[in-house]
Amino acid sequence: MIKAAVIDNGIVGLRESYLDQPHVQYDFLPTHQATAPDFSPYDLLVVPNGTDQVAMYHWREAVQRFLNQGKTLFCFDGWFTHWLPGSQWVADNSKKTIDIRYTLKADRYGLFEGVDLNHFIFSNGISGWWACGYIQPAPRAEVVVADTWGRCIMLLDEQTTPGTIFATASGPLGDYAYGTTDDAGSMEGLTRLYHNLLTKLIKTPVS
Repeated sequence: MIKAAVIDNGIVGLRESYLDQPHVQYDFLPTHQATAPDFSPYDLLVVPNGTDQVAMYHWREAVQRFLNQGKTLFCFDGWFTHWLPGSQWVADNSKKTIDIRYTLKADRYGLFEGVDLNHFIFSNGISGWWACGYIQPAPRAEVVVADTWGRCIMLLDEQTTPGTIFATASGPLGDYAYGTTDDAGSMEGLTRLYHNLLTKLIKTPVS
């Protein structure tokens, strides 16, 4: 059983996006508390789309301790504050969304098994709907998906800390996209990739 903590900024629909399953159980940690939560009981820390990035900056030392324990962190938001070790998200809307395409660069864990990358490119026939900006990856991080211009959109970092970091350029993932898209194919792609992350990246045995 994976014990997971989700950073909860009070966004409507967030809790429906991370539902308890036979192999994973979630706790929701609100960002309005004055002190950093204790992440140590958890195997996985999920930072969903819409997270309070100022709060995450204040909790950066707790995040570092969590990763130092060899745990796993998923970040599905654009982090404009410097709390995630090694890599940094960059807000950039200078590119036309009509030109956005994604390429799978590395996938040694089979994270995209059964996943159609086109579902992340197009929603109802419109491209550029999913991610925002790009990631400046840590020197030894692995670029999983890149965009038209070779910029990192998804990364896997098992080198910067003793733990595992999987991050997207503000692209949401979960059991349900809480209004991000109503395209059935895109919804299925988000969910399937998220569950692949759970089964293939978490080091705790899944029961």
